Amino acid sequence: MRDSIGRFLSALEDENEFSANTVSAYRNDLGQFVRYLEERLSLTSWPEVQPSNLTSYALELREREYAASTVARKTAAVKSFFGYLVRSGELRADPSESLATPRVEKFAPKALPEEDVQALLAEPAKQCTPEAQRDLAMMQMLYASGMRVSELVSLDVDDVDLASGSVRCTGKQNRRREIDLPGAVVETTRTYVTEARPQICRGTEQSALFLNQRGTRLTRQGFWLILKQYAHRVGIDDITPHTLRHSFAAHQLTRGRDLGDVQRMLGHVSISTTQVYQQVASDLANGTSGQQASDKAPESADADGERAPA
Repeated sequence: MRDSIGRFLSALEDENEFSANTVSAYRNDLGQFVRYLEERLSLTSWPEVQPSNLTSYALELREREYAASTVARKTAAVKSFFGYLVRSGELRADPSESLATPRVEKFAPKALPEEDVQALLAEPAKQCTPEAQRDLAMMQMLYASGMRVSELVSLDVDDVDLASGSVRCTGKQNRRREIDLPGAVVETTRTYVTEARPQICRGTEQSALFLNQRGTRLTRQGFWLILKQYAHRVGIDDITPHTLRHSFAAHQLTRGRDLGDVQRMLGHVSISTTQVYQQVASDLANGTSGQQASDKAPESADADGERAPA
């Protein structure tokens, strides 16, 4: 059974239609699903799986009090997998056809007021350690560019052109884009690259731009832990890895930036995805903020569907 899951995930990676984060989430979801079938139902092959087994699994997810968004993703993984089994000839019929996907209410992305962002960015500048210089550089770059957190931590040193003041990042489906950076961000990055990064790197050969304390590439989870620490210091508790990206988009539109320019910087394929930030910008201008799900979901979603670990 697990071999079939492995082939399915390999197919997703080869087709390049899903981000690495989505494939990773599907791997975890399907691993949980097959353990349920083996340990709770004693099933040993996919032809044994009946629609009633999938219904019981869906109930199991609800009883464990997962957020609706998480149940929807886990259900989508199961349905996509069984679709693959039918297409590949491993199954004649799809037992998940009648499996309902939970309805997930859409929430506007949450953006911080500009004064909160400035307070957040000022916090690492109060320290002179190499790590604080790194934190300031990556937080400034994230807010100034609108990159996804996954794009930020994937940057290599060569992706930043300090002479031209630009950064090249790789988004979903390996789409590359170049983003101009404000002069202040360029200088902060220059200080980090020339002074702080060599101290964190400790002389090892490493291409990654942003490094952790071990001198290896910083992860998305590592970035979020860092961000939460600074946010807590300035009294911001409701924050996710994408809050600075959301804030960037809303603030750019508030300042009169063209919607198409913001779309390009965010890396959105469809401008309709970017348009959600027009309401967020309007809410900020009126003194209100965007809404987010209040349940304890184990993940949060970007406006264009990217998932971030909680």
